[in-house]
Amino acid sequence: MGHNTPRGTSPLVLTIDTMNPNVKNVEYAVRGPIVQRAVQIEKELREGVKKPFTEVIKANIGDAHAMGQQPITFFRQVLALCSYPELLKDNMFPEDAKSRARRILQACGGSSLGAYSASQGIDCVRQDVARYIERRDGGVPCDPDNVYLTSGASDGIVTMLKLLVCGEGASKTGVMISIPQYPLYSAALAELGAVQVNYYLNEEKCWSMDLSELERSLAEARKHCNPKVLCIINPGNPTGQVQSRQCIEDVIRFAAKEHLFLMADEVYQDNVYAEGCQFHSFKKVLFELGPQYSNTVELVSFHSTSKCYMGECGFRGGYMEVINMDPEVKAQLIKLVSVRLCPAVPGQALMDLVVNSPQPGEPSYTTFMKERTTTLSLLAEKAKLTEEILNTVPGITCNPVQGAMYSFPNISLPQKAIKEAKALGQAPDMFYCMKMLEETGICLVPGSGFGQKDGTYHFRMTILPPTDKLKLLLAKVKEFHQKFTRQYS
Repeated sequence: MGHNTPRGTSPLVLTIDTMNPNVKNVEYAVRGPIVQRAVQIEKELREGVKKPFTEVIKANIGDAHAMGQQPITFFRQVLALCSYPELLKDNMFPEDAKSRARRILQACGGSSLGAYSASQGIDCVRQDVARYIERRDGGVPCDPDNVYLTSGASDGIVTMLKLLVCGEGASKTGVMISIPQYPLYSAALAELGAVQVNYYLNEEKCWSMDLSELERSLAEARKHCNPKVLCIINPGNPTGQVQSRQCIEDVIRFAAKEHLFLMADEVYQDNVYAEGCQFHSFKKVLFELGPQYSNTVELVSFHSTSKCYMGECGFRGGYMEVINMDPEVKAQLIKLVSVRLCPAVPGQALMDLVVNSPQPGEPSYTTFMKERTTTLSLLAEKAKLTEEILNTVPGITCNPVQGAMYSFPNISLPQKAIKEAKALGQAPDMFYCMKMLEETGICLVPGSGFGQKDGTYHFRMTILPPTDKLKLLLAKVKEFHQKFTRQYS
């Protein structure tokens, strides 16, 4: 019997009208319309189309190696040995690289990186992560059973949000996220159908967290949903601030008082540049506040192989550590991760090397330390350079880039430009960034993709390009901003 398609409907099962509506609400600015246009422009340049520039400079995403950051030799040696164990017979590799590779391979099924691992991650890697956390936090104990290896931190963050989100209407889970935020959070919440609860960072005080603002945001949210989770990114993305110890204490006390589950995204923990700034992990501060907090506050913290001096984002390595999680929920978490089988094993191997790097006395130590220090001091230099040059432009103000990999300057846009953007149905800073791309070949992400206070405009720019290219990029931004301001005033 023939099935006639009703008139006016599509013969397809999956259409924009019948698809999951939550997916349609997902936005991810870091790879959004500007970036798609940048890719198109690159193609046009290759085809010989004349432009006022010769190359597209992508300063939109924290992709260190793509921007010229060099991989750490030791990491790549061990990964090469793990991928192709025949090389263990070769004498061109240092002994410590070989012994790390043998240890990792012994922990793999059939001594192969190509075998599945346990769902929570390879045992010995989790033990190494736990020991790293203990060293980092000055001896605060860490149980490997609380450590879950993940495919980059993103995977862990989404998994935790899945566990936390429930309810309908006024009882639906609310998740507090900082504005400006890294759009993974808003995207994951949209996909899960959770309520995004915004709290604003204080731009006047170098993007610091403000307790009264957390209180305002929470009280507001309780009128229409059930806020259960507080997410923190430290060091900040896109805003580059490093939280003071006092601020972290305040946040933990607030979470305890208001009965909130804490999620600490600490993937930039080695990227701290500013004088007088230091990274404090939420876990360390939690335990230093004593048992009334450390036995009760639920916390999960995330780290990855993608940022810092490693920059190995293509390997998708990461971990999360859960504190004070209900044992029954933990069993559910293990079930949830086992459905996905396991995180990528090369990523797990790399995570192991990050937490178990060459030690004094080992043959690779000197080279490793030299490479690590060079990478981080170059970033520190570029953080300062970016802030200094942007602040010489009338109409642009940039807070110090204390950490992470981005500057998030405030830009003044003329009324005429704002009107024209709105007439085109575009956010004014999207209009600005799109024009900058078309005229200079520089690809930035508009502040509207991260969220910002109404009436303010920003862009996010990575500090990753090599110094000479970064100087050129900043000079072009300066020139463009001045021209744009003249054109629209």
